[in-house]
Formats: sequence, C-alpha cells, structure tokens
Amino acid sequence: MELGSATSAIVTGGASGLGRASAQALAAKGVKVAIFDLNEEAGAEVAASIGGTFHKVDILDEDSVEAGFAAARAAHGQERVLVHCAMVAKGGKTVSRDKETGAWKRLSTQDYAFSAEGILVASYRVASIAALGMAASDPLGEDGERGAIILTSSAAAQDGQVGQVAYGSLKAGVNGLVLPMARDLMDLGIRVNSIMPGIFATPPMLRFKDFNAKMWDALNASVPFPKRLGRPEEFASLVVEIAGNSYLNAQGFRIDGAIRMPPR
Repeated sequence: MELGSATSAIVTGGASGLGRASAQALAAKGVKVAIFDLNEEAGAEVAASIGGTFHKVDILDEDSVEAGFAAARAAHGQERVLVHCAMVAKGGKTVSRDKETGAWKRLSTQDYAFSAEGILVASYRVASIAALGMAASDPLGEDGERGAIILTSSAAAQDGQVGQVAYGSLKAGVNGLVLPMARDLMDLGIRVNSIMPGIFATPPMLRFKDFNAKMWDALNASVPFPKRLGRPEEFASLVVEIAGNSYLNAQGFRIDGAIRMPPR
C-alpha cells in the first residue's frame, strides 16, 4: 500500500506511548491520522502537532467506537490503515494470598472478563468495524488492496509471567485473531497482522527511572541486545513497514531485542 496524503489512518491509544509514535510516523509519511483516546488534552495535542484529528473514544463502548469511526471518516475519508494500541486490563495471579487477611484468593472471573473486554474484545471490535468500512471502499493499486489492520499483542503472549494470566492469555488471543480474520478478509483485499512488543520505554515504564533506578537498570540489562528498552519510534517503524508492505499478511511480529521473559 502506498502511504501518503491520499491515505487515512486511525490509531487507537494515540495520545501516548506506542500509539503516539505510530501516529507520528504515519503522519511523517503524509498519511491523514485520526487519534482515538480517552485523554483529551494529550490526544488533542498530538493531533494538532501532526495535522490530524482527535476523537475521544472508549474502546469498551461500542457506541463510542462507532461514533469515533464515523467522525474520523467524516474528517479524512475511509481509513485504509488501522493501528490498535489502546487497551485496559487488570493484573493478578490466578491464586494468591490476600495481603490483609492472609487467606488464599483467586483472580476473580469479573476481573478476567474485564481484561478480556479491554484486550481481546476491543481488538475484535475496532478491527471488525474498520474492516466493514474498508470492504465498501474502492481497491487500491494492482493488488486490489483495500486496507491493513495492525493489532498490538505482546511478548507476554508467548512468555506470560507470574501475575499475567489475564494479560498474557488475552494478548495470545489477539494473535489468535490474526490468521482467521486475515482469511475472512482475503477476498476483500484487507490484511491483518499483529505486533508483539517486548519491554518498551513507554510512560508507565519510564516512571521506574525516577522511582526505582535499580529496577530501571535491571530492566535494561535484561534485554540481550541492544541492552536497553525498546523505543516507541522503533515500534512505529514496524507499523509503517507492515502498513506499506502489501506482502505482509496474517503474521505476528515480535520486536523485543531478543528478550525471553522469565517467570518473574
């Protein structure tokens, strides 16, 4: 797919971190970018800086997401690229000690279900809504491509750690969406891929730098090479390559400096 001013993209979670870097990288190619996020101040700031638009969207709410897509399409036309970075989840071990009572407790079904909504269901929601719009659009180029969907999984999908039973299994579910969805959409010329980032220097991780310098150094040292956390712009570079390279389809791309997560 040719990325340029004739192409529109939607980036969820575009107010910060991996989403922000992805929005900036696509805009640098001339793509018209719409940012979906709950953080109005940061999202509007990023959108203004790249000449895009901001839309307050709650990925847990179907009506909110559909309204966001409608507003983005009204502003930029049908998106040809969807980059889904937003997520919400709750952590915890399957069974652990209650700190107050000392009794055994389990991660509640409700907390797991909330994580499923915020990771797996939300990924299907935004991908399927994007695909529906792409399906009705005119094909592009000699391959007849109509769009590219890029979902964000995680290295935890393959190396889930202690306390990541929800996060790890549901990010694995995101990878599980990719092949069947790509096959569902192959006759429409819509590609589907996922990215599995390792430990990246996003705002939550950067807090360790000031809060716990020893932990920050240990995180950097844990990466085989290069011995540092990933940079959001490196994730974004992969987003641009996947969006632009029409032969990349039905794949999960791991970007992690060769790290393999230990149990803890």
